[in-house]
Amino acid sequence: MSRAERWADAWPEGAECLITPEEVAVALDAQARRLDEQLGDRQDLTIMALMNGGMYPAVELARRLDRPLRMDHLHASRYREAMSGGEMQWGRWPDRVQGTILLVDDIFDEGYTMQAVAQRLRDEGADEVITVAMVLKEHERGLPRNLVDDAALRVPDRYVFGCGMDWKGLWRQLDGIWAVGEAE
Repeated sequence: MSRAERWADAWPEGAECLITPEEVAVALDAQARRLDEQLGDRQDLTIMALMNGGMYPAVELARRLDRPLRMDHLHASRYREAMSGGEMQWGRWPDRVQGTILLVDDIFDEGYTMQAVAQRLRDEGADEVITVAMVLKEHERGLPRNLVDDAALRVPDRYVFGCGMDWKGLWRQLDGIWAVGEAE
């Protein structure tokens, strides 16, 4: 029995897998290598997960980076389980903001959340903020695509879920990336 059959009441109709778990793992391996090279010998490093979506890619990157690091999280959201962004809502903020921070989020869509959080981290004492996303959504809305320093993968302009991204609050834990059906 497929996931869609087993969880029909909680699975988006017509969802399709865009990126397999194996492709995600290869992309995360490559992203970690790029970041290790970019970080050089920096010592004071914190991976900062932008919750909730940044939890999955932050843990996966931390497992792959070959260096000592701290892990922390913060919460700022424009979505709150909705399928489109609204007003920024600030939640939990870290006590320690210093050194180099890898700000990790699940998706770079329009970029407003990432931009606001990165600026606040700089304003509060981070020496450097490197913005990292699991996926970069390909479209022309919002901020320039190069605002994110590194993205592991690119996805088309569709609503996607898995690898930290949710569909109505569900399915962040999937290790592949799915798109909802066109009717959603």
